[in-house]
Amino acid sequence: MSQDITVELEKREILGKGLNKLRAEGNVPCVIHDHGKDSIHTIGNYLALTRVYKQAGKHHAVQIKLDGKDHLAIIKHVDFDPKKNQMRHVVFQAIKQNEKIQTEVPIVMEGDVPAELSGLMVITHTDHVSIEAFPKDLPDQITVNANKLVEIGDKLHISDLKVPEGVTILVDPETTIAVVEETKAQMSEESGEETVEDGGEEPSENSDTSEESTEEDK
Repeated sequence: MSQDITVELEKREILGKGLNKLRAEGNVPCVIHDHGKDSIHTIGNYLALTRVYKQAGKHHAVQIKLDGKDHLAIIKHVDFDPKKNQMRHVVFQAIKQNEKIQTEVPIVMEGDVPAELSGLMVITHTDHVSIEAFPKDLPDQITVNANKLVEIGDKLHISDLKVPEGVTILVDPETTIAVVEETKAQMSEESGEETVEDGGEEPSENSDTSEESTEEDK
């Protein structure tokens, strides 16, 4: 990402039950973790933090302005209210420009998917991948060409990803990204055809004899 992503935070002393009042005032409690140092409890504007999360996700560096100092960090975790789907807590991890970091980035399939064009179904097994890179090399996403997904059973693997320079993939290359399968409708049609074929068999001689015996007993 070419532009810097910046957010202003303030230190907070309020912890625990008092956080609900801060949230009601349009703020989000945050914490900045830094290896070997005490965590910094902060607070930021809800709209500003929502914008930053939309821009940076969990895979881009964020410049945090706090008490006149700049802190470089990535968003490690965001907690959302399950009912309102509103951000209620953010965890930042402090990083350094000259040190590689590990994080996850989205996987995006490029181009048309031949299997889908022919009416088949593509099941996605994973839409993110773990990577390691310097902050300046962190990509928005990692792409994979979807033209290999043609017939039932075709798969895309981590090894098919187009990996940008400076990025190391931390996942087994044989991990499946997506696989082509039949749709439920297609499977139902095949099942129906088999049932019709089974029902087309002529009755056995034994069943005819049984029916005749029954008529005589009456």
